[in-house]
Amino acid sequence: MDLSVVIPTYNGADRLPQVLEKLRSQMGTEEIDWDIIVVDNNSSDHTPQVVQDFQKSWNVKAPLKYVFEHQQGIVFARNRGIEESQGELIAFLDDDNFPNLDWILQAYLFGKNHPKVGIYGGQIHPLYQTKPPENFKKVEHILLAIRESGDQSFQFNPELLQLPSGAGLVLRRKAWLDNFNPELMATRRGDNDCELSIYLHRKGWEIWYNSAMHLNHWIPAERLERSYLLSLAHRYGLCTFGFRVILVKSWQKPLLFLRVMFGSLKRVILHLVKYNKKAKSDLVNACELEFFWASAISPFHYYLNRT
Repeated sequence: MDLSVVIPTYNGADRLPQVLEKLRSQMGTEEIDWDIIVVDNNSSDHTPQVVQDFQKSWNVKAPLKYVFEHQQGIVFARNRGIEESQGELIAFLDDDNFPNLDWILQAYLFGKNHPKVGIYGGQIHPLYQTKPPENFKKVEHILLAIRESGDQSFQFNPELLQLPSGAGLVLRRKAWLDNFNPELMATRRGDNDCELSIYLHRKGWEIWYNSAMHLNHWIPAERLERSYLLSLAHRYGLCTFGFRVILVKSWQKPLLFLRVMFGSLKRVILHLVKYNKKAKSDLVNACELEFFWASAISPFHYYLNRT
């Protein structure tokens, strides 16, 4: 099989139909052997009935399958989707991701034309329920997985933590098998996609941005609330050292510890000096400050939370 689409969903009965309608309407897929796997991540709503209703009227060559994963968490749902899939390429869509009508075609063609690419993502455009702050573009790519990096495809540089976003990510099965790591699979952190990209890079696989893949990401009003965004900034900042430590040798870790800590503290100080009273009162500035501060303590967080 050429490509499998994996859609993890938790209580997504109201969102899932829009995703499935987009997939049912895909164009240019006549020569592509593909299927769709909805992974119900222990939902308590009527998600199973939604999928059953679509299956009854499904008139697409690509089979629509339903599987249940009781262990909650995006990592467990995606891993279950990989286990159930058969495609050479595995494309992930969240239940709030609405792909363009040529998304499957562009995902397939890119993987076919770039045999050394292990994982790649495309353009992710926001669909905001409420208007964000004027300067929100400074942080939306970090906090909300928005990716609008232009109309030229390019290869990411994981050494600089340039990585694709998790929404709309496409993984090559061979790269996954090459990198099979039970500890990585079992991680409960939401940063698993970034870790996977870094590990694949270490194995020699290329990581790309495919400008021809477009999807719209629904952002409800509650995801723009101050407390939610600050919690995301803190969580992602805490990942900084964990990402970078994958890329260095054991003897380099103490130096990296100091470089990340003091480098991030410098950014905190410069940020406070630059924005003064607005460093915390302005939402975007506050998110940046929280990210820098969490990055500074990320080395301690990494070693305290190792199992």
